Amino acid sequence: QVQLVESGGGSVHSGGSLRLSCAASGYSVSTHYMGWFRQPPGKELEGVAIIECGGSTTYADSVKGRFTISQDNAKNTLYLQMNSLKLEDTATYYCAAERCWAYGSSGSLAPRDYRNWGPGTQVTVSS
Repeated sequence: QVQLVESGGGSVHSGGSLRLSCAASGYSVSTHYMGWFRQPPGKELEGVAIIECGGSTTYADSVKGRFTISQDNAKNTLYLQMNSLKLEDTATYYCAAERCWAYGSSGSLAPRDYRNWGPGTQVTVSS
């Protein structure tokens, strides 16, 4: 059974940094594409960053240059390093995973292309 558990969320001032972790169990991260998503208060779920099958990365325009996604296959863990945080980064952050090519894709920023989700971790950025 696939399980994902996020950690590392918290409160930080604007301009600060946080690193989110997502521990995966029940499968190998090397056979799945994985991503970080977020849902700001009152808004829809949106893709933030993904690691595609094969290792290439894709970022939402809003976080390019500030966020870095990475994974440690030995630890079966996905990370999101978030720097230069802004007020608009406040959201619940989720990690998600899907088997490579399950939807004919090696990776996607669309939430609909993922079946496995963690419970989320809250990130609050204040001025």
